[in-house]
Amino acid sequence: QVQLVESGGGLVQPGGSLRLSCAASGSIFSQYAMGWWRQAPGKQRELVAAITSGDITNYTDSGKGRFTISRDNAKNTVFLQMNSLKPEDTAVYYCNAARYISMVVAGALGYWGQGTQVTVSS
Repeated sequence: QVQLVESGGGLVQPGGSLRLSCAASGSIFSQYAMGWWRQAPGKQRELVAAITSGDITNYTDSGKGRFTISRDNAKNTVFLQMNSLKPEDTAVYYCNAARYISMVVAGALGYWGQGTQVTVSS
């Protein structure tokens, strides 16, 4: 069992930055692939970025160029650095964990956190 707790969300002005964190319980965090997803009001949840246990990263169009996913296995934490934020980035951001990157990308398997709200507004 893996428990995930996201933090770091908040209100930021357009063009600003936020760094989200997702802390995981359990001693096998380093063996899991991790992902960051987001869900805006009235929209489906979408993948933003994913990282394998070997630190290979993958970004969707939603995250490419402005977002950076990284992990610190010593701290059982995955991060999402978000720069040049836009109002359309407003959403609840979730992290998920699964044994394989294909499971993370599928989004239907693995473990999920409770989410953290990001609001980009002036």
